Amino acid sequence: MSSKKEVQQLNHRLDKCKFKLDAAKSRGDSAMISKFTDEIEKLTKKVAQLKHKQDYDLNKERKELSDMPFYREITKAEQADMGKLKKSVKGLVVVHPMTKLGKALRIDVMTGFAPKKF
Repeated sequence: MSSKKEVQQLNHRLDKCKFKLDAAKSRGDSAMISKFTDEIEKLTKKVAQLKHKQDYDLNKERKELSDMPFYREITKAEQADMGKLKKSVKGLVVVHPMTKLGKALRIDVMTGFAPKKF
């Protein structure tokens, strides 16, 4: 399972636990209150851990791309035939500005990163 889906599932479980905690507080059930507070604490810690890992992986990938010796804007003609471009340039990585990686790199246009000039 991808980490994105895992974070989503954990957030759903966290919401359910918070709802059940509110219900237990309204009933005054101390055993259930302690159970759900522990569960919420555990889930919150797990979500934070997964989000940190996602940020770490994103920064690692951003660093690898920014260290590549050559990058330039992909023209509209090249964008139209992306398959041909990727076949002609070995190791080409294309980054769109609206993706997480594109936002981390702070690019404004579709950009290609490669180990050699293209």
